[in-house]
Amino acid sequence: MKFNHIGIPTKKRFEGEIDLPHLKMTVSDHESNPYGIQWQRYWDDAPYPELVKTVPHVAFVVENLEEELKGKKVIIHPNSPSEGLIVAFVEVNGAPVELMQYES
Repeated sequence: MKFNHIGIPTKKRFEGEIDLPHLKMTVSDHESNPYGIQWQRYWDDAPYPELVKTVPHVAFVVENLEEELKGKKVIIHPNSPSEGLIVAFVEVNGAPVELMQYES
């Protein structure tokens, strides 16, 4: 498991906004800073759990997403937000955690 970014939800506008209409959210580029910080503003009709829309999450790249999800409380099931990437969210001690698998 390797750290990828921290996602911080906000309701305010931020520099470098990137609209993602297919995800109903606006983000910043987490690679634009050395710490992997990604600001995220969820649109009013974004279909995500309140926990994800209101609490910061950490994201990790994993080798095998299916294996990592076994026995975990999955709050967003595996999906592909962009080509070559599959993600899912789990809840750990009341916090959201994003697990990411890049397809080879």
